[in-house]
Amino acid sequence: MSTPTVVIPHHGDPTATLALVDSVRNQTTAVAGIVVVDDCSPIPFPDTDDVRVVRREVNGGFGAAVNSGLAVVDSELALVLNSDLEIPGSFVGDLVAAAAPWQPAVVSPQVVGHDGESQWVGRHFPTARHQIVEWLTPLTRFRSRLHEQVGHDTRCTTGRIVPVDWVMGAAMLLPMAHIRQVGGFDEGFFMNAEEVDLQRRLHAIDIPSVFVGTVVVTHEGGGSSDPGRRRQWLVDSRMRYARKWGGRRRLRAGLAIATGLNFVVNLVRQWAGRQIDARAVARDEFGLLHRSRDC
Repeated sequence: MSTPTVVIPHHGDPTATLALVDSVRNQTTAVAGIVVVDDCSPIPFPDTDDVRVVRREVNGGFGAAVNSGLAVVDSELALVLNSDLEIPGSFVGDLVAAAAPWQPAVVSPQVVGHDGESQWVGRHFPTARHQIVEWLTPLTRFRSRLHEQVGHDTRCTTGRIVPVDWVMGAAMLLPMAHIRQVGGFDEGFFMNAEEVDLQRRLHAIDIPSVFVGTVVVTHEGGGSSDPGRRRQWLVDSRMRYARKWGGRRRLRAGLAIATGLNFVVNLVRQWAGRQIDARAVARDEFGLLHRSRDC
């Protein structure tokens, strides 16, 4: 199996991206090339030795940036890495070797935060029920027992290798011929759900997604944008996904009902003296649904 070209989308402070580029350069297994996609970053990624920099004129989000990088890939495999990843020295070789028996496939390592907690890489295809359960804030205290209910595939633990519906996009090994066959990422998704949509189209041509828990990377997470914008992007993307794959009306209605339930619970908490404005929270949640471009 050939070594991959590494594609890193960049937006924001280049410090983390430069550190990741150095980590890729110092891998025990050489890569076919390094591509950094500057997604119209407010701080441009600097010209760097041994790195092909693709500069976009418009900030198009994750899928658009990755597509721009994949367009210049000549190798059989591409390895897409979030810029805020920390990778061990043998990461590329270990991942390619573990993925070889499954190829062609979309393959992800185990991804953990700096606290060592799993970021639940392997997941089930989203349903309205998953997203409604996640939206219900009264269930937050029980979230550690509700992984399957929000779509996490709980078989995916460190040390295991498991075929799954989809893997999150922080680190993905992609088979380029099949990515091109299905047209790459749908650039209508600005952020979130684009990797789910891609893998669902790949599943339709019998290309699996595989969680490889024998290889582990660390992910900072959180991105370079504010939480309010990220939550709006999440709602927009989930609505777009539901419009493409079915269940948009059910999802919208379910989230609206869940917002009503959140309001009732928050109102009781407010009357009990908690520091919460139930009406303001409800306005914010209804506003997310109202502003969604795909509602």
